[in-house]
Amino acid sequence: MNRTGALNPSPRTLDVESVVHFDRLVAGGAGSMHGWHAQSLDLRGHSRELKVLDPQGAIFLGCTFDDGVEESLRRRGALIFPKMQGIPFDPYRGSLYSADELYQDISATEYEATLDARIYQWSILSGQRKSLDATLAAALHDHAIGDALDELLDQGALSGRKLVGVMGGHAAERGTREFADAARLGRLLAQAGFAVATGGGPGAMEAANMGAYLSGLPDADTAAALGTLALAPGFRPSVTAWGRQAAAVVQQHPQGTPTLGIPTWFYGHEPPNLFATHIAKYFANAVREAILLELCNGGIVFLPGAAGTVQEIFQDACENYYGAPETITPMVLVGREHWERTFPAWPMLQSLAAGKPMESRIFLVDSVEEALAVVTERV
Repeated sequence: MNRTGALNPSPRTLDVESVVHFDRLVAGGAGSMHGWHAQSLDLRGHSRELKVLDPQGAIFLGCTFDDGVEESLRRRGALIFPKMQGIPFDPYRGSLYSADELYQDISATEYEATLDARIYQWSILSGQRKSLDATLAAALHDHAIGDALDELLDQGALSGRKLVGVMGGHAAERGTREFADAARLGRLLAQAGFAVATGGGPGAMEAANMGAYLSGLPDADTAAALGTLALAPGFRPSVTAWGRQAAAVVQQHPQGTPTLGIPTWFYGHEPPNLFATHIAKYFANAVREAILLELCNGGIVFLPGAAGTVQEIFQDACENYYGAPETITPMVLVGREHWERTFPAWPMLQSLAAGKPMESRIFLVDSVEEALAVVTERV
């Protein structure tokens, strides 16, 4: 099931997830590939099997074949989407991103040379949003990311765990109380057995991912990491300096607790943080936000933020307002002063929830410890 949400039911198909899976199907006596979907597989060396199997109704996306095999498959009824030229990413990728991939060699090179930056630069080229090739590549990519995210949650490192979202402003700088509070929340949630998911960006998002990532280490290690990060408080004026401080922490503690980040190239000025071990980065921000809210089956904690966080509060509130009672998850707003006076979302949320099943699922608290208690009590 792709959590991008298909508009119509689809026929039963088989995702061939790896070359090993392909070999297993062949060894099991398969004679037809009808309904098989193979994505980004290197099938060189499998010419004999591919020429024997009936390919009618099979789909190959961005796969690699020996010479002559692709034409044979197409002639016999397979649908083949070739590798796309001139784009800096694989639209058929079979896995989520890692910080190592997006920030390769950040310790020695400038951010502008990283894969993350090059993809963003590609996405804002003049006329790109009107280009059919670019639109198709981005759509295929986001679909592939949805598939990879499903796999992570169904049978990967985050399977079997309640996912709690942490939302908050990107402006929370390292070295501040707000950043430390968000890191402590991520740490407490992970230690309580939850998987932590964020929007994958800087500020409170980075802090929550970092707190969860280092949750298996002593408090002193987390405090030291906060000190290291504070040497580059924000991603402005230099994403490179900001990224290098995070890379130094990850290098010192390479085996952190798995966490999820779901950022977007739509906000290219916000770089993804390096503490999400699994990064589901999308081009389409609307899809990314809807998926992030949908996945958080353990509830969402909203730390102080501005326009983006307010939008997320009421997008989640809309889902709970119209949702079946069994699907309503806790919404926990942290910071009375902020949510009652600075950005008074709480009074409106109360009015919206009045008399609805969601009324007993909204909370306003003053500390991350209180937020943890709310989420834990309602698992």
